[in-house]
Amino acid sequence: MATKHEQLVAGVDSSTQSCKVVVCDAETGEVVRQGRAPHPDGTEIHPREWWRAYEEATAGGLLDGVSALAVGGQQHGMVTLDDADEVVRPALLWNDTRSAQDATDLTEEYGGAQRWATEVGVVPVASFTVTKLRWLRRAEPESLGRTRACVLPHDWITGQILKQGGGFEGWTTDRGDASGTGYWSAGSEAYLPELIDLAIGRSIEVPRVLGPTEAAGRTESGMVLGPGTGDNAGAALGLGLRPGDAVISLGTSGTAFARHGAAVADASGAVASFADATGDFLPLLATLNAARVMTAGASMLGVDLAELDRLATTAPRGAGGLTLLPYLDGERTPNLPTATGTLSGLTRANATPENLARAVVEGMVTNLAEALDALRRQGVGVERVLLIGGAAASAAVRSMVADLFGVPVHVPASGEYVALGAARQAAATLTGSDLPDWEVRTETVVEPDPTAAEETADLRGRYAELRSRLHG
Repeated sequence: MATKHEQLVAGVDSSTQSCKVVVCDAETGEVVRQGRAPHPDGTEIHPREWWRAYEEATAGGLLDGVSALAVGGQQHGMVTLDDADEVVRPALLWNDTRSAQDATDLTEEYGGAQRWATEVGVVPVASFTVTKLRWLRRAEPESLGRTRACVLPHDWITGQILKQGGGFEGWTTDRGDASGTGYWSAGSEAYLPELIDLAIGRSIEVPRVLGPTEAAGRTESGMVLGPGTGDNAGAALGLGLRPGDAVISLGTSGTAFARHGAAVADASGAVASFADATGDFLPLLATLNAARVMTAGASMLGVDLAELDRLATTAPRGAGGLTLLPYLDGERTPNLPTATGTLSGLTRANATPENLARAVVEGMVTNLAEALDALRRQGVGVERVLLIGGAAASAAVRSMVADLFGVPVHVPASGEYVALGAARQAAATLTGSDLPDWEVRTETVVEPDPTAAEETADLRGRYAELRSRLHG
């Protein structure tokens, strides 16, 4: 296969659920082969499981002829390393909420939410690495005592590839992933050592932050390793995000993010001021509840996802007055780690499978519509939305997103956009030039329905009133 293409590059998406690898033509972005392997479920996982999945996904010569590779990985995870670079304890992942109180404590100890937003760009929630370090100090002081360094999931995998390939020179990261730690500022483009000291009472080693196309190293076989990045910044690369675009991703988590020319400072903590992988910024909101809300709804109704979708599309807008707050796993935005889901407005008249299915989907989508509104309040222009993730395939989701978001919604053709973004970065790192212009195909475009404005406003109002009444 390598003889057919002048140069091959590879991108890795090491997500919560699995490791996906794509091998692409460096010039066109055409995917020539790909591999995949699952990760164990859970919010605490030993990094050796990531390496097992990477080896399984790349088995059988998948990387033969590949000149450069980069890794996109789930953000925020805490990987602690000892003096021998061995893992101290299983990594705490982004969706582990045991550090919720630590987030509250750190916010207060550093002078409150406004100072965090201004100086760091984020207000601590349980997802961020800095809160997990504080939890380690509080709950496992012996583990902290053995910890010399803390790296992120994509950093660890990149380093492991270089170690196995004979080219490791030190731990590295990129600005996109570093900005999700809570101790690196996108605004100042620098680590804030005082926040690590605040979290654990001493300093530890952190990875060197590479430039957007600065190589992390080269294996003895000659394969160049790009800097890699976090999963959302990787998806932005894969989608070719431009100013005025916002991405709504409906996977395990829900995310809303947009490419922006400046750092933001949201004292509410809703919008995190992340950096992207190009040198710009990626203000972002993340919710714990997205596609799994639909899975839970299907389970509650005793149907599969296809039938849930059919039921939801046959119900009227507004689900006959049923409203779901979809906080089934607690919630990150808004910051309600101990919240539960709430179904409101149930009557004998609207108690039908169709209305319940519709309320499930509307609740999930409305949660993300509120996230998009929060981006706009930070001055982020949104002219169109790109809808990605597993739930983007749902006919019910597609039928309501444009109405709730108020702008045209483009659904790109199905693809592994985090892995593709990593591969695109690898291509630029290999040549030392700009990111290649790879085509992103659009599967469908959904325009807002002007006749739905009144019903949409009613749904948004009911949702906001219920949230305010229950959670302030």
